[in-house]
Amino acid sequence: MGIWTDAFIAPPEPALLRPEAFGRLVVELARERVVRTPWALVAGKLCVNACLNWGSVSGQARWDRPPVGTSLRTEERPEDLRDDDPPPWGDSHEEARLLASGDAVLDVLPALRAAPYGDEDVAVVFDRMDFGNRAVKDYFRFEDHRTMLVCFALARPQHRPLYANDCDEPGGPTHPVQTCVVHTFKHALGNLGLEGGPVPALASVTSGCFGPDQVSGKTRG
Repeated sequence: MGIWTDAFIAPPEPALLRPEAFGRLVVELARERVVRTPWALVAGKLCVNACLNWGSVSGQARWDRPPVGTSLRTEERPEDLRDDDPPPWGDSHEEARLLASGDAVLDVLPALRAAPYGDEDVAVVFDRMDFGNRAVKDYFRFEDHRTMLVCFALARPQHRPLYANDCDEPGGPTHPVQTCVVHTFKHALGNLGLEGGPVPALASVTSGCFGPDQVSGKTRG
């Protein structure tokens, strides 16, 4: 038995990186062996609080491996099961297109140049964090191929809870984000090794773009 968590890391103030800087962040995550490809590039209306593995556009791009050009959207629940609370407590509503995908991380750069960056929400979805990196594996304590990671570049700021359980009532402090990185993981109950902040290998890369005062938080469910 365990707990699913979506963790984020972002700059102290909401800001959209220049496309070139966002591309460097994406490439550096792979070069520093924080993540593993394949990658997928999606654009449209995205929700930074959508649970990555379960029903999100990012999750569909990662798990279903649809062909480029596919339209993706979060599944609409039956009316009696809909939840109008704001995400992550309630339902997310996403609509996007798969613009590109590939195995070579440098191929994401021309794809980003052709994307509607700044006009629509854009995200680069990585298959998983790289457990071949000892620092990553030591942090999580065991290897889990479901630990996908997504880099978001949102057209407008959205708010992420600093700490939330999506089964609780909505509320609590939030942080506005426009460029941020979100990853998911599952850990055993009582494992306190994941309580000490973001993954150091990840934070080391993001600090080069977000600055030393970057903010992190998590949503459990």
